[in-house]
Amino acid sequence: MSDSLREVTLGQLLDEAIEAHPDNEAIVYVDRNLRMTYREFGEVVDSLAKGLMALGVQKGEKVAVWATNVPYWVALQFATAKIGAILLTVNTNYKQAELAYLLEQSETENIFIIDGYQDTDYLQTMYDLVPELKEQKRGELKSKRFPDLRRVFFLGPEKHRGLYSMPEVMGMAAMTDDDAYKERQAQLDPHDVVNMQYTSGTTGFPKGVMLTHYNIGNNGYYIGANQNFSHRDRLCLPVPLFHCFGCVLGVLAAVSHSATLVILEKFDPVQVMTSVETERCTALYGVPTMFIAILDHPLFDKFDFSSLRTGIMAGSPCPVHIMRKVIDQMHMTEITICYGLTEASPVITQTLPTDDMQRRTETVGKVMPHIEMKIVDPETNETLGPGEQGELCCRGYNVMKGYYNNEEATAKAIDSDNWLHSGDLGVIDESGYLAITGRHKDMIIRGGENIYPREIEEFLFGLDGVLDVQVAGVPSRKYGEEVGAFIIKKKGSDLTEDDVRDFCRGQIAWHKIPKHVAFVDSYPMTASGKIQKYKLQEMSVELFPGEDRIPVGGE
Repeated sequence: MSDSLREVTLGQLLDEAIEAHPDNEAIVYVDRNLRMTYREFGEVVDSLAKGLMALGVQKGEKVAVWATNVPYWVALQFATAKIGAILLTVNTNYKQAELAYLLEQSETENIFIIDGYQDTDYLQTMYDLVPELKEQKRGELKSKRFPDLRRVFFLGPEKHRGLYSMPEVMGMAAMTDDDAYKERQAQLDPHDVVNMQYTSGTTGFPKGVMLTHYNIGNNGYYIGANQNFSHRDRLCLPVPLFHCFGCVLGVLAAVSHSATLVILEKFDPVQVMTSVETERCTALYGVPTMFIAILDHPLFDKFDFSSLRTGIMAGSPCPVHIMRKVIDQMHMTEITICYGLTEASPVITQTLPTDDMQRRTETVGKVMPHIEMKIVDPETNETLGPGEQGELCCRGYNVMKGYYNNEEATAKAIDSDNWLHSGDLGVIDESGYLAITGRHKDMIIRGGENIYPREIEEFLFGLDGVLDVQVAGVPSRKYGEEVGAFIIKKKGSDLTEDDVRDFCRGQIAWHKIPKHVAFVDSYPMTASGKIQKYKLQEMSVELFPGEDRIPVGGE
């Protein structure tokens, strides 16, 4: 691949990898000894794609996937791309209310699920939301609540009432002939939407980010190129595939360089260390808390990391001493740091293996090829110079097509000159290196997971006894930040901290449930009446003393 942007679909990217290195391993799962070469993986993708076509999945239909990193996940990513469907990734931590919102807002026609994750039974959740599954014939689903929903699939061999199993879908492939399959692929345009990911906003509910083949295919290529990926690389991937970190930085960076993906169904430090050693992985991805969990594990010294060379640490700022340990003790001398957001496909900047330690820890690198970046004054939108703090904006091939069915939010995010406004505050130095200095939005980052206070506030307003609620990040030694809820009670209310958490359980994702709850009489305000969330953070140090917190501003 040259240094110019390419007009190709994700299906074509995979076909190129198969043609170039058919016998190279594409997918490996150490825990179940599953291995597929690129040729074998391509055959699975084609069968799945043809099976979906046989069942009536049309170009432009959404295919949601609510699952951990199970083996069929990546095959589904390319199978949907090959038939012009849109893969809609669902956060595995979602609960019933969040899934219902997503299915309604996205007008999803198809969904693939597993049996469940942690304390959430996905199967039961689907039956609760779509009771018609137990009564109606498959292929003739008509849901009262979700009128667009046509088909529900189970990502495994088991049969469940109203759902198609994977062997059934693969078996249907014979009903789609090669000519029809090729004709469908010929209809596709690299600028078609291929992926939708829901990201929360400061104004409440999650928004569906529409990303094209062109957006994420090119971004994935450059992410891999910045790590010097080739077909000889083996990437250990323990981050969730539903997130851009997994499906773009991981899958697309690897496939566009014919590299091998060593995938973990979920993060487990011993599984990561075992996978790296037994598969001689050359690259490893993770958020800082994952690397900390590996380095601090009592069995760390028993494993061989000498094959590692590069990888990505992203999601939240990396402490300098952790970066040093990763380089020295895990042999990741060429590790890189990425910064971006889903709306930007997602990576805007990345450090390079040749950058010195200071730049790898104090900055998030330089802007990616073919992307423009600038810092503007958040109030006036005036472009600022080197060393001046303002809002980071970017423009280029990577900017999303928009938010699904939400023109108003799209217009707020992307201005008339096509600049995407990140909502993050940063500084660019004379050499072009970006440092993120804060968040224009009030987003909380808990161990790499983005949490938007407004969403939790909206939810907590439904709790009897709550007069007002503000949610802010509480500094945490382990996760960087934890969720804190500052509540003003209604007169006479006997609401307790446990009541607040009980109200959330099973309704919103566990990582969004406030770890800290404080009942207050008022909020710190500006002269113009705006609540000062940073002051709530400062108050939290006094309100929630304990081992888990760190002082505001670091050590």
